[in-house]
Formats: sequence, structure tokens, C-alpha cells
Amino acid sequence: MEEDAPPLTNSVGSKGGGDADMPSPNLQQQQQQQQQATPAHAGNERQRQRQRGRVDFNCVSFGYPTRSGVLVLDGLSLTVRPGEKVAVVGSSGGGKSTILRLICRFYDPQGGSILLGGRDLSSYNPADISNVVSWVTQEPQLFPISVRENIAYGMGSYSMEDVYKAAKSANIHNFVSELPEGYDTLVGEGGASLSGGQKQRVAIARALIRDPEVLLLDEPTSALDVESERLVQDALDTAGKGRTVILIAHRLATIQRADRIVVMQNGRLVESGKHDELLSLGGVYAGLYKQGEQVATLQ
Repeated sequence: MEEDAPPLTNSVGSKGGGDADMPSPNLQQQQQQQQQATPAHAGNERQRQRQRGRVDFNCVSFGYPTRSGVLVLDGLSLTVRPGEKVAVVGSSGGGKSTILRLICRFYDPQGGSILLGGRDLSSYNPADISNVVSWVTQEPQLFPISVRENIAYGMGSYSMEDVYKAAKSANIHNFVSELPEGYDTLVGEGGASLSGGQKQRVAIARALIRDPEVLLLDEPTSALDVESERLVQDALDTAGKGRTVILIAHRLATIQRADRIVVMQNGRLVESGKHDELLSLGGVYAGLYKQGEQVATLQ
């Protein structure tokens, strides 16, 4: 934000004329510094806003410490633009989930670089990343506390309005409101009192209450029945508005909602495009689709 201009009443228009009508050297220096700093500051802020939610993998190579010498990602270059929804597909072991783990900085790459919002990921600490990135896993982890506490878990401070807003976006507010104790209802160990779809939507609300710039989804509907999948998918559509989404998906209904599909094979990005475009190529994606392999329940 631009600094307020320094007050001029003591240096301009004072009685006596001469040097009294001229700004003091200190004031002149302040004004010069302000004129020099403000455009750069404004430019940096505009640049930051343009980069908000952008993710760049630049020739990234990575292998897990427990599998010495085996590259899970081999020179991966991928750019996800701010607000873009990208589905990552490929056979098991192709490096899909590793992409999400690296964005969360659970590990650092052994080669190349990852940028988040135009800034090298290695310069982020865990708290920085958790403020920018939220991850919804296939099996949501809920705790034996209330719905409200599960949604706000890890938040230093929050209001009930924050909880309601996140729950509504996650398509779970109406259900929770009808529970005997509403948002104070205990969910049991692992969310035992909730169905799979309900647990997943609580997990989505937990991700959204932080208002992340980047939302990571790791097969969020793969274990759900048809009706639960529909409710969760509706929640994900709402959750993705105005933010970058990177999802690992196996179901065609989820994949086709993406702006772009990228196909991984042996740690490399081999194809990129929309569903029909990739089918027409007759390549890796088309082969996965035809085989009914885990791109996964594509058929």
C-alpha cells in the first residue's frame, strides 16, 4: 500500500520567504524516495496479483529417499496458470501424487525448481505454504471433535461466519444444520457418524476456510457411491471458483470438468489437452481410456 504523502505545512507557505518557502533537504529526500519507491512497490504488487495461484515446475527431477536411484519425476516441466483447473492422469506409479506432495513441500526436488506464485518454493516455510495451499485427500482425516472444530482445525482464529461460508461452499451446511447439535455435533473417531460423502465435504470445508490460492485434490471421489459423488463433485465445482485447482482423478465425470488434462508416464508429462483432443491423438490417454485402466473408472 502506498505511504501517505509527508505533511507540507511546516515547509511550504511559511512566513518570511527565502528558504522558508522551499522544502527542507530531509523532506526533499523523503519525497524523492517516495516517488522512486511507490512505482516499484505498485509494480511488485501488480506482479504478485498476476502470479497469485500460479504453479511452475521447471525441469523437476525427484526420487523418494527410500528408493535410491529411482526417479519418480524425470525432468518434469509444467505450468498451471492462476485460476486454471488441471487434471493429472496416468497409470499407477507415474508420479501424479508426487506432484502434490512436492507442492506442499513434503519433499524438495533433487533437480530443477518449483515456483508458487512466482516465488521459489524453497523460500516458503510450512506456515507460508499452508496459508496458500490446501489439500483434500482420498481418505479425509476427521477427529473425534465437533463438526465446527473439524472444519476449523488448525486455524489460529476464526468466526462462525467463516465456518458457515466454508460449509456452504462445500455443500455440507444444510446437512450439518439439521444435526441435533448442529455444528457442535461430535463426529466420532475418524468421523464414524458420517457417511463417506459427508466426511469428504467436511474435509473440503476445512480446506476452504483458509481461502487458499491453490486447491489440491487427490482422487476425492474415487471411494464414493454415485449420489455421494454428485454432491461432492458439486462442492468441488464451487470450491474451485476463483482459485487454481490441481486434481488427481480417475473418474471421467471428474476429469472432463477440468480446463486441461495432463498425462503422466514414467515421471514425464507426455500429453496435454482436453478429453476429446487427447482421444483423437490416439496416444497414452486414449490407450488408458480404451483399456479401462486407472485413468480409472473412465468407462
